[in-house]
Amino acid sequence: MSFLIQDGQTVVFIGDSITDCGRRDVAAPLGNGYVKFIADLIAIRYPALKVTIVNKGISGNTVADLRERWHDDVLVLKPDWVSILIGINDVHRTLRNEPTAVPPNRYEQLYRECLSLTKERTTARLVLMEPFYISADTETDSWRTKVLRALDEYRTVVRKLADEFRAIFVPLHELFQEQLRYRPADMFCPEPVHPNSVGHLLIAHA
Repeated sequence: MSFLIQDGQTVVFIGDSITDCGRRDVAAPLGNGYVKFIADLIAIRYPALKVTIVNKGISGNTVADLRERWHDDVLVLKPDWVSILIGINDVHRTLRNEPTAVPPNRYEQLYRECLSLTKERTTARLVLMEPFYISADTETDSWRTKVLRALDEYRTVVRKLADEFRAIFVPLHELFQEQLRYRPADMFCPEPVHPNSVGHLLIAHA
């Protein structure tokens, strides 16, 4: 398959701590996770391409936070590509009934607003990564099982929006679950939310 990103283009990655991954460190503006791995892979595989990679992940964000900063962190950059990975904080806060909870219907509304604004004001192509949770827990009353069940609604929203906006859909949760059929979760993460280097490499290769 031919490489879709073209010479001179700008790619913005936006999301929560999984995208952030220490990116505010001056020594690591792209962070130390999948965004940096993707930038490195592009540099190695396509040395003639000059591609600008921008990491706009912020730890702890929900889609409500993304909507709040969408103009300044995405639209003004006039990107050619926008990649979004958001949702696990929305799930957690909703399950805990926190004041900043983002239930599935609100998640869909705010996510759609971000995508609509991008389509209206830029020519960017969209990449939607589904939120994931690296656990195969099946205990009925465990917190991890509750998260996995709740996550399904958010994943469905992302797939629906990808179809609606003709975006590239990346089934990260499915990819991790497939890996868990053969390998233990701690190969990919210290806990279910935040991948280690192997987990980030899987995302980058997706």
